[in-house]
Amino acid sequence: MAGATPACIFCRIATKSTPTTFLYSDDMVVAFQDISPSAFRHYLVIPVEHIPTVNELQKRDEDYSLVVPWLTNGYLSVFSSKSHVGCGENTTTPRCASVNAVQIYIFGFHLPPFNSVDHLHLHCLALPFIPKWKYLKYTSLGSLGFIEAEELLEKIKPS
Repeated sequence: MAGATPACIFCRIATKSTPTTFLYSDDMVVAFQDISPSAFRHYLVIPVEHIPTVNELQKRDEDYSLVVPWLTNGYLSVFSSKSHVGCGENTTTPRCASVNAVQIYIFGFHLPPFNSVDHLHLHCLALPFIPKWKYLKYTSLGSLGFIEAEELLEKIKPS
């Protein structure tokens, strides 16, 4: 893991070198709307520190303690915002359905080689997918494709 990489668009966003509007930011993470949304709502949460992919994360205390807070801060702040209608302010799970809003949320990461940017980023999706075929991009293909946030946390949780 390293500091900001000038050629990385997400590093430039995280260091406020672009005119990106943040939905959330702190010292560890920033959240913003995806420029090419695949769902009704599609936000990205990225670490300020340049971490290329989920493959960089290992089953160790430092990685787990790095990821847990920004995942929690990211999806709680993004999806409990007053501007978002969905599961409500008590949402603490990465996938939920709201009877009133009839929405399902998915939180997860693309696995190499399916990641579009080599900077770790959490996809926060409020379904439905738009267009419907986009669900294919967020499907697990075993060790390829997409991994949900809770599954990643289980994989890197120290014993």
